[in-house]
Amino acid sequence: MTVAARVIDRLVNPPRVADPDTLRRAVAGKTVLVTGASYGVGEATTRAVAAAGATVLGVARSADRLDDLVAAITAGGGRAVAHPTDLTNEAAVSALTKRIADEHGPLDVVVSNAGKSIRRSLHHQYDRAHDFQRTIDINYLGPIRLLLGVLPAMRAHGGGHIISISSVGVRVPPGPQWGAYQASKGAFDIWLRSVAPELHADGVDVTTIYLALVHTRMSEPTPFLRKLPGLSADEAADVVAKAIIERPRTIEPWWAWPAEVTTVALAGPVDWAARLWYRYAIERKHRP
Repeated sequence: MTVAARVIDRLVNPPRVADPDTLRRAVAGKTVLVTGASYGVGEATTRAVAAAGATVLGVARSADRLDDLVAAITAGGGRAVAHPTDLTNEAAVSALTKRIADEHGPLDVVVSNAGKSIRRSLHHQYDRAHDFQRTIDINYLGPIRLLLGVLPAMRAHGGGHIISISSVGVRVPPGPQWGAYQASKGAFDIWLRSVAPELHADGVDVTTIYLALVHTRMSEPTPFLRKLPGLSADEAADVVAKAIIERPRTIEPWWAWPAEVTTVALAGPVDWAARLWYRYAIERKHRP
């Protein structure tokens, strides 16, 4: 990585830890559940945590991908179990949490990573109310269903760690075209922040990671995102490693807090800037 690339990385992205030995001391012999484990950040996290000596429970809809991932981890001497589950299906999640309780007992770490992103202008949303249902189901209701099923055992056990992979978009002004995504991610963020003090009282820590751009198949359909600096899936997994090792309340880019303050203190100018940017983007898109 060049000096310029390192500077941009530190300016744009949240801090991370790439130290397999430190991660091993944190997770060896523990049981870690990762949702969205078949692709992107979830897959990279599953591989990293398994390599560090944890037993990893991979949860995703893609059964074939999960089976291949588990086979690769097992072939390398690691321990992993595939739990193909659609988190939008309440009955399936209930069956999953019962199976986890029966076969694995209280979890040590839950990495709530599964998510869905939609970028769509308002005039393309009028006949697509299902877009909102889809994002709510996977970004908000799905992770809540899962946690409601596994948290009782963790609280009774008196320990554990919940890690939510969120978006820095939750901490900054809502952007045009991203409303469905940001609203659903924000809903889960608010819920988790509200229950965190109760969980902490029972020995269960909560960390929310507010990631900036990660170059994965979820961001790939948006052309302008391909040109922006961001993390690879493996680098994002190093952010998750930092969360597991240090167990902070939040991890975010350094600029998230100033941006949040600016949103409140300068609400009018921020709103004006969003309107100006959107108008410019539309005019540029339709310019001959």
